[in-house]
Order: sequence, then structure tokens, then C-alpha cells
Amino acid sequence: QVQVVESGGGLVQPGGSLRLSCTASGTFLSLSSVGTMAWDRWTPGKQREPVASISRDGTATYAESVKGRFTISRDNGKNTMYLQMNNVDPEDTAVYYCMAHYLRDFWGQGTQVTVSS
Repeated sequence: QVQVVESGGGLVQPGGSLRLSCTASGTFLSLSSVGTMAWDRWTPGKQREPVASISRDGTATYAESVKGRFTISRDNGKNTMYLQMNNVDPEDTAVYYCMAHYLRDFWGQGTQVTVSS
């Protein structure tokens, strides 16, 4: 079993920055034994959208809408994954969910990000 907990959400002004964290815990030995990790986001009235993912070896992929603005990373020593969000836009307002794959996908409860002036 893997538990994932997101943190770092909040209110940020357009053009600002925010860093989300996702900490994993459970019966795995270390985050290096966890496979792909990812961030999705969901806004009421819209479909849930993949934002970014990172493989065990650090290969990252991004949605076109966040490419060049968001950076995903993971620190296996701290069992934590990050999403650095720069130059945010009101369209980035959503609940952001973290996923960790270890035999199957495990999802967190989400953290709210609101971009507004």
C-alpha cells in the first residue's frame, strides 16, 4: 500500500509561482522503487486533465497547456515529488491530485490551487 499526500496549494496571483509537494509513504522501501508519479488537475465543469508525469528515472512529460511554465521533479531520498508552477494563469485554477504507481495507481485527496488577483 502507498499513501500519497499533497500540499502547497493556495491562492496565488496571475503571473506568480507556487510549488506543490506530494509525499509518499507505505510499504515500499524508498521512492526509487515507486514507478511513474504524476499530477492531474480537475476543475468543476471540466474533465480531469493530466498535467505532468515523471518516471522512476526522472523522465518528465507535460501537458501542452503547462509546458515551459511547470516543472515536475522528484527527490527519491525524501519520498517526495514536486510541481513547480511558474507564471500561473487563472486557467490553472483547479484541484491538483498526485498519483504514485506501485503495483497499481494510488491517488491523494488533492490540494486546491486558485489563481486570482
